Amino acid sequence: MQTETEKTLVERVRSLSPEQQEKVLEFVSSLHQPKKTIWEKLDERLSKVPDEEFAELPADASSNLNHYLYGSPKK
Repeated sequence: MQTETEKTLVERVRSLSPEQQEKVLEFVSSLHQPKKTIWEKLDERLSKVPDEEFAELPADASSNLNHYLYGSPKK
């Protein structure tokens, strides 16, 4: 048995264009996806950075972070 909410949703979705229905489906599908951890999100983003970009990072970046961010003297 359908609830009133389900009936209203079906009714409203039927009145949408196929493109709009596809967007609604994508949205509803996204609600069912498990949440990613911060580490998974970070790994996903870092995997898109080319190796050449990582090669340009200074080797002393962690010990001289303030220098690279704010221009303070290097340690």
